[in-house]
Amino acid sequence: TWHLKKIPQIVSKRTFSLDSPKFEAKTKLELNSVCGIECQRKLPVPSLSDLKDILSYETVFENGTRTLTEVNVLGLVLDPAGNTTTQRSLRKKRQIYGTDSRFSIYDKRFMTNFPFNTAVKISTGCSGILISPKHVLTAAHCLHNGKDYVKGSKRLRVGLMKTKSRGDGRKRKGAKRNRREVSGAQEDLEVATELRRRSRGGGRKQRRSGRKEGTSDGLPSFQWTRVKSTHIPKGWFKGVSGDIALDYDYAVLELKRPHKRKYMELGISPTIKMMPGSMIHFSGFDNDRSGQLVYRFCSISDESNDLFYQYCDAEPGSTGSGVYLRLKEPNKKKWKRKIIAVYSGHQWVDVNGEQQDYNVAVRITPLKYAQICFWIHGNDENCTQG
Repeated sequence: TWHLKKIPQIVSKRTFSLDSPKFEAKTKLELNSVCGIECQRKLPVPSLSDLKDILSYETVFENGTRTLTEVNVLGLVLDPAGNTTTQRSLRKKRQIYGTDSRFSIYDKRFMTNFPFNTAVKISTGCSGILISPKHVLTAAHCLHNGKDYVKGSKRLRVGLMKTKSRGDGRKRKGAKRNRREVSGAQEDLEVATELRRRSRGGGRKQRRSGRKEGTSDGLPSFQWTRVKSTHIPKGWFKGVSGDIALDYDYAVLELKRPHKRKYMELGISPTIKMMPGSMIHFSGFDNDRSGQLVYRFCSISDESNDLFYQYCDAEPGSTGSGVYLRLKEPNKKKWKRKIIAVYSGHQWVDVNGEQQDYNVAVRITPLKYAQICFWIHGNDENCTQG
């Protein structure tokens, strides 16, 4: 079950204007030479003053103006344990780990319904996830390289998924029926089972192309919405410039117009031991499967206080996807999906003096939950329980 935690308070102390960014950085979807598992173990526990600085944030508005908001952190109990990780063995350098376990979603029953329809495309080439009627969670490095904002972020847009219309009234009735079938407590693993069942017989490439040519369902197209403002924690700028851990590689985009779709709630990231099968899920728009929504699930290999190291197969383009898991609500039989991390991408890290590659996700800790919740609501009153 999901366990409620009392959340620290993030409150605004003061906001002041900064110079407008140049928007000249190049988008880089794969990051190298960052603090890895071995390095994480040696990082000191941040002090309260450090955390106030790290959790202060920049906001960039659609007209190009920029502000910095300094914050106070209230009700925080510091963990003296530091960045603990478990010792794991080295592994080979590869980006798709063994058999490619990703699933391209073609069926409208899944593509246009929760949880898959919460995935969005970012105009800089990344993915994201809907977290409110007006907000999208994604990775900070999709928008900023640590020194400047990327070129495409000045006129940033978010693509909400829709399917190309191919049908008549009968198909529309069928879509309603299918929404009822998919709603409720249907498990994401059941979706994977169904996709596996349909794809049996023949090699991987033949199956993939066969599904694409033989399907009666359209590939997703996108309804593009302009971004009103972007929030990035100051910890991201410090992290990249100092070449330390990417613990704060996340950002929240406020849309110019609200949508009416179901979004996914935030949750506090539990430890691996508290996850059923340590299983996580996420969907995004991988570059090597152009125009397709790609879903995957896998177990987590290792963790620090702020990062998950995992084996989920992913390619550039899915960076910024919301990583979620399914647990039951306390005292209820219903399953509840919540976002517990942001997929940061394929990264080379130092492990025992050697460069190893991992697919890394940034965990939503109580402090990050408080900050993102504050960005969504504009106050801390709705963010006391996570």
